[in-house]
Amino acid sequence: MTASPALVLFDMEGVLSHYDRSARVDHLSAVSGQAPDAVRHAIWGSGLEARADAGQISDDEYLGALGDLLGCRIHRDDWLAARHASITPYTEVLALAAKVAERCRIAVLTNNCRLVTDYIGYLNPPVAKLFGPHVYASASFGAAKPAPQAYLRCVEQLGVGADKTLFIDDTDSNVAGAINAGLHGYKFVSAEGLAEELVRWQLL
Repeated sequence: MTASPALVLFDMEGVLSHYDRSARVDHLSAVSGQAPDAVRHAIWGSGLEARADAGQISDDEYLGALGDLLGCRIHRDDWLAARHASITPYTEVLALAAKVAERCRIAVLTNNCRLVTDYIGYLNPPVAKLFGPHVYASASFGAAKPAPQAYLRCVEQLGVGADKTLFIDDTDSNVAGAINAGLHGYKFVSAEGLAEELVRWQLL
């Protein structure tokens, strides 16, 4: 075990909150009049969400393209309402993050477009309250996890070295990406397991 990290960088959905894709799909299905399968294809199957997460298109371009795929205009408020319905904060993990904040800096790096971080106070109030301005969307860095650029630009903006950062994510590929970029990585499975890991790092 090396020295305690200067920064703990959390993924959001799957770690700090539960992500219910079905709730998001159902909301947009009702708005557009399209079947859930059509909505799923428009968001993920078409590659549109991945392009938005990587910052390859602007938020307005993203909403416009989504509307084109669904055959109707998708208003920003409709999109935000659908995302809000998909997010349930994970209170046990947020409590751990609050304790970690007493020992070192904390921040969030989430694979998302800028709409999520611009409206984080509405979408995920507990995360907004705990992390303040340090909730970063991958789109802001021009790459999505597990691309090294996503992690490295994030820690550079925070002024912390990659080797002094512990990254926590629920996806194997994203944890591997962080390690390949020079960060320390931990795969989240449960709040209990994370607590044990944080104790090992002398952060609890």
